[in-house]
Order: sequence, then C-alpha cells, then structure tokens
Amino acid sequence: MIESVFSQGIFPQKEESTPQKWLRWFVWKIAIATFLLMAVGSATRVMNAGLACPDWPLCYGQLIPTSQMNLQVFLEWFHRLDAALIGFSTIALVALSWWYRQELPKWLCFASFFALFLIVFQGILGGLTVTQLLRFDIVTAHLGTAFLFLSTLIIIGSALTPYQGTTTVGKLHWLSLTSVFLIYLQCMLGGLVGSQWALHQCFDYNQLCTVMNSHIIGVVPSTLLILILIMVAWRTPAVHPLIRKLVNIAGILVITQILLGIATFKLHLQVEPLTVIHHSVGVALFATLVALSVFSWRDQHQDQLTVTSDQ
Repeated sequence: MIESVFSQGIFPQKEESTPQKWLRWFVWKIAIATFLLMAVGSATRVMNAGLACPDWPLCYGQLIPTSQMNLQVFLEWFHRLDAALIGFSTIALVALSWWYRQELPKWLCFASFFALFLIVFQGILGGLTVTQLLRFDIVTAHLGTAFLFLSTLIIIGSALTPYQGTTTVGKLHWLSLTSVFLIYLQCMLGGLVGSQWALHQCFDYNQLCTVMNSHIIGVVPSTLLILILIMVAWRTPAVHPLIRKLVNIAGILVITQILLGIATFKLHLQVEPLTVIHHSVGVALFATLVALSVFSWRDQHQDQLTVTSDQ
C-alpha cells in the first residue's frame, strides 16, 4: 500500500516547476499565519476575551468596532480578521492548485480541498464558540481542528520541499509519527484544562482534578518518546542534516515546554503571557514533529522514490 502511494508521485523527484515553487512558498506563509492565529487565540482565551465581541461574524454589528475597541475587543476582532485572511488564502490555494494541476503533483488538489474543508469547519466552530458562550467541548474541538489544519499545511509544504534523503533514518519515521499523535493528545488535554479552567477548579473546589492530572501525567510518555527519538538520531551518524536539525529543535522545545508548564502550574495561570508562550511552544513542538515525520518518511522510502523517478 505504502509503495503504491509513493509510486504515484506523492513526493516529486523531478525538477520543480515555477507554480510548485510559488505554491510551496504560499503554503508555508499560510502555515506561519496559522501559527500566529493560534497564539492570538490562546491570548484571547487567557485574557477572557472570547466573548468580547458578543455577535458573529461582525463585532458589535460592525466590521471594525472603533467605538468599543479595547484590548479584549481587539484580541477577539484581530483573531477573526486573521482567521478570515487565512480562509481566503486557503481558497486561493485551492484555486491555484486546480488551475496549475497539470504542472503539480496530483495529490496537491485533494490536499488543498481537504485544507479548505478544515478551515470552513473551523469557521463554523469559531462562530459556535461565541453563540454557545464558550462551551468547553466546542472550544476544544475548535483548537483540535486548528492543529489538524496546521498539520495539513506542514505536510503539504514539507512534501513540496526538495529533499534528497540518505535512507539511514531506520525507525525514526515511526517514532516521530507516534510523537505527533502523543503531542496532539497532550495539546487537547491542555485545551480541556484551559477551556474548563481545570487548574483553578481543582485548586479552589477540588473539581476537574482528573483533567488537570491527565495533562500532567501525559507529559511523561510524550517526553520519553521524544528523548528516544533524539537518542536514535544522535546514534545515527549518517542521518540527513535537516532531520538532525528538526530533532534538535524538538528536543529544545520539549525541555522549554516542560519548564514553562511547571512555571504556569506554580503560578496558577496568573501570568497571562507565560500561559500564551506555553501554548505557542506546544504548537511549535507539534509542527516540528509533523515536519520531521514527513521528511523522515521520505528518507525511509528514498529507494522506492528513486526507482520511480528513474522509470
């Protein structure tokens, strides 16, 4: 099954066309904007600004609520503005990938449509978070869909990036893929902690401690797996420099994330910028592992890809 997928040209080996270069650049820019959007979304939640605009999609019935503007309103309004720009950019990505489909990998059209589906679904969830008054399950689903959208963009961008592997990654692709899954679950638990204010509930009323403790315990398996990933990469001298760099970045991010998590726990989420940074580092770690998974998977199947390109 895997070999048949690669034989259809999932990871192109021939020289890039100009549309492919531009689309790759465009996808990475959307991914960066999505990362910033998630950071602003975290700030919106931490600053209790999720309902600063009581209506949707407008804010106080206006495109720009100048008379009501304050920090909370600005965060919620800017979050929606950034989301709209990303939505229109995704529509442009779909249109361009279809228009230049003869010069692009066949899978790109389908991947772009999937990204558009996710961003439309994300917009619906965004509206429901307001109309349903920040219901915790909708807020968590909103966060989870954002992670899926970001990972889709990173997979597309990484798959379009020229790369010549060394076929020395061994089991790194499976380790990195499992790490992505564990970090995603950990981020969802973190989202539940935030959307239900589980830390405050546990400390003040001895409620929702299971949610908070699950997030804390979840640090152990995900951290251990990333440490194993780092050790395997370091013990493989011939591993590609890009993969080694991504592994090192993941190691730095996971250590930083643990320290930030301890700090936010000790300070009871009272320092808003620290909480936002904790969330953003988690997103960066997830994104790094997704990219690592794609490149290590490409490296592992370099032989099949070479045979395909030669044919």
